[in-house]
Amino acid sequence: MRVNILFGGQAGQGSNLLTHILGEVLVKLGYFVFYSRDYQSLIRGGHNFNVLTFSDEPIYSNDSYIDVLVALDENTEKIHKKNLKKNGVILKGHEENMYYAGRLFKLLGIDFKILQSELKNLKIRFEENIERAKSGYQDEKNSVCVLKFKKNNSYFISGTQGISDGAIKSGLDVYYAYPMTPATPLLVELAEKQDKENILVLELENEISVINAAIGSAITGAKSMVGTSGGGFDLMTEALSLTGIAEIPLVIYLAQRPGPGTGVPTYTSQGDLNMARHSGHGEFQRIVVAPGDPKEAVELTSQSFYFSQKYKVPCIILSDKHLGESYYTLTGNMKVTKSIKSTKLKRYNSYERDKDGSATDNPEIIKKNIEQRNKKKKEIEKDAEKFEKYKIYGKRNSKNVILSWGSPKGAILDSIKDLNCKFIQLLYIEPFPAEIKKELEKHNVILVENSSTGLLGNLIAEKTGIFIDKKILRCDGRPFLCNELKKEINGVLK
Repeated sequence: MRVNILFGGQAGQGSNLLTHILGEVLVKLGYFVFYSRDYQSLIRGGHNFNVLTFSDEPIYSNDSYIDVLVALDENTEKIHKKNLKKNGVILKGHEENMYYAGRLFKLLGIDFKILQSELKNLKIRFEENIERAKSGYQDEKNSVCVLKFKKNNSYFISGTQGISDGAIKSGLDVYYAYPMTPATPLLVELAEKQDKENILVLELENEISVINAAIGSAITGAKSMVGTSGGGFDLMTEALSLTGIAEIPLVIYLAQRPGPGTGVPTYTSQGDLNMARHSGHGEFQRIVVAPGDPKEAVELTSQSFYFSQKYKVPCIILSDKHLGESYYTLTGNMKVTKSIKSTKLKRYNSYERDKDGSATDNPEIIKKNIEQRNKKKKEIEKDAEKFEKYKIYGKRNSKNVILSWGSPKGAILDSIKDLNCKFIQLLYIEPFPAEIKKELEKHNVILVENSSTGLLGNLIAEKTGIFIDKKILRCDGRPFLCNELKKEINGVLK
């Protein structure tokens, strides 16, 4: 069973609330849920929609076809009706979103008392919401299915929440950010938790202030983190170089969106891989990791704090809008890596320095400093061996290899279930897992990425000498969809 429900309407009409209420209930009933958001850069009006997919088996992506279309305005029906399945259902003709909640719960055979309990938890306009939901529940005469409680030890979490949990569990002291989609949700998430978790969250006037303030906090011994998207990260690169020479531990959350420039600010992309790897002048070590789901977001954020504190280097967590703002149903425990605060008060500056921290142009000292910084590379590579730097899914003996990183993981996992291939997901960009080469040699390698040029393919060629010709790329700001991706993969398998 795999059911797709689309909620669409203008910004401000409540499609997010409807989606999340249903998602929470379905997870409590024991089903697996994934939902993503598609919205314009508008506060009111325009056209926004969410797609919620649920199943009795694990799922991590949406499909292009629709079983139920919840149209909060006429425009939603016009745009999406073409994707409605032959026996699909359209819910329309009413202005109140809680009315649709009632109809939808009846359509899925979910007891009204469960919806009533969820609306009570909202703690806003309870009586009014109940009245409207009850009206919709009574009006609905159709049925798509009857859902029953299933045992399932799972949790419902977004990529943003994963980053937040990983940072807090790693002992985060201070988070600085200037709002920039799609990193802003992390600023909000951490701000809501700062009193309970005893952390400081500050929004400053721009990204330059943000990273310099974080560096100042890190110098005093605080575990510091900043968050931004591509345009903001551009402004941080001079200070990023400062962390390299001054050896200051800092964790950077880079939530990707399309570029260059402002691009399409509320959509998704994986175009910042090279920027994360190479930004900053001169030569210095950094860690770059790329989670593919919220569980990995927790674990890789934790590992980033571990490496930044131990080796006093910047660590960059590469995410994107699709991962950050989508909700996943996951199972299993999350592993948190402990890190100890390692920074002590001393003299810091942006110059090469002697043992007292004073600027120097002594060639012997300069050479020694560079050698010491470069020594970290081998130390980090060896230390990283205890972590999972890439994962393999599917048929491990297959000669067909799907290669990817980040948020496409979900659609790939869903699309290859009955295909003759294996999927290799890269978690560590830097340090690069050189041992991956043996998994790719003499194989039919297919790159899947949300970019126009296949940046991971260039990285693989640089590090292994293997050139990937077959690429499935998407660069329109939208994520991969399971049924469409499956068709494309099937067309290039041997």
